[in-house]
Amino acid sequence: MAPRVKLPPLNSLRVFHAVVRHRSLREAADELLVSPQAIGQQVRLLEEALGVVLMERDGRSIRFTEKAITLSHYIQAGFEEFEEGVRRVTAPRERARINLNVSPYFGTRYLMPRLAEFRTAVPEAEIGLTTMIDLVDLERDQIDLAVQWGYGDRKDALSHLLLRDPKVVCCRPDMAEKIASPSDLLRFNLLQPARSKRLWPDILAFLGVDMPELDRSLTFDDAATMRRAAHQGLGIGLISRLDAEEDIAAGKLIAPIGIDALAEMPPETVPGFYVITTKARLRARHVAALHRWLLEQDWQA
Repeated sequence: MAPRVKLPPLNSLRVFHAVVRHRSLREAADELLVSPQAIGQQVRLLEEALGVVLMERDGRSIRFTEKAITLSHYIQAGFEEFEEGVRRVTAPRERARINLNVSPYFGTRYLMPRLAEFRTAVPEAEIGLTTMIDLVDLERDQIDLAVQWGYGDRKDALSHLLLRDPKVVCCRPDMAEKIASPSDLLRFNLLQPARSKRLWPDILAFLGVDMPELDRSLTFDDAATMRRAAHQGLGIGLISRLDAEEDIAAGKLIAPIGIDALAEMPPETVPGFYVITTKARLRARHVAALHRWLLEQDWQA
């Protein structure tokens, strides 16, 4: 067992937590209704108690040391635990509620067909289901669980992969006639997903195409909008596999370099849908049960 350490005053930790979140002494002071000088004094007291340097001045701005960044993660987790504990003991005794947010595409394509089963996963709880394209802020938006598209690289939450979202390079049939090799893709506008700057670069690198400077003056927030843009011939789209198969079968789109051209991409370069939450939220039995249900599903079936 690790030896116990003497904790610094809780108030100094609270002040430091505010400074890190705002990255500003003045904004932290505004939140806590004290002067910037008082904030600076509390940070110095914390440094003296710990015997380490946490903050350095760089002109009129501040810079956090590596130890400060490490400490901030643990303080954040600690305050989340405090908030969850207070919420549990002060919440009115009523039916438990789970706030679940999912990306619109995941909700429509994968969750809706399982809605009856999903509802029975936690029959004793009320589930508030919302959709959001933008990255959710679990604290600000009061979300217990979220399913979001990306690469699972969020640092502020626990993230577990539910399923990959492999893409197919697609375009209208009249455009496909002019594409004989992957390099010919650059003859057309490459439709850009707003949620990822790395998707096209990773794909072009895998195809062995020299990376141009991509035009991001027009980006698309969600899969449905990207799909419609490809239908209208606005450029080359990256379409989710299930959608691509439907559109190719209907003659609306063509995979000019082959529907399986990206099948062997390294897994870490393929985006997917991840369920995100925090340790504090998983301490609630009903949230943990729904989280477990999401992880146990075969979403490819």
